Amino acid sequence: MNAQLLYREKRRYAGGIIELVVWKVPEPVPPSEHPFKYRLVFVRDGQRIVGYDNERGKGDHKHLGEIETPYLFRDETQLLQDFWQDVMEATK
Repeated sequence: MNAQLLYREKRRYAGGIIELVVWKVPEPVPPSEHPFKYRLVFVRDGQRIVGYDNERGKGDHKHLGEIETPYLFRDETQLLQDFWQDVMEATK
């Protein structure tokens, strides 16, 4: 099985750009244990405001400004909800 694109969106939001990409992959991206690869980002004025991803070697994590913290991945629906919640908090 090849990777399957589940969700892709790019749009303007709150003076910046939101880009969301979620793939279902045949094997987890180590050290993640789920079958998803994702990159969610909100960028404004060339700066990442909010970002979620699970790059190889780092696993699931999120970026809020300059701060990077682990992210507890539950499922792709919760991932999108958590990302949007952080974006809403960042744009208040």
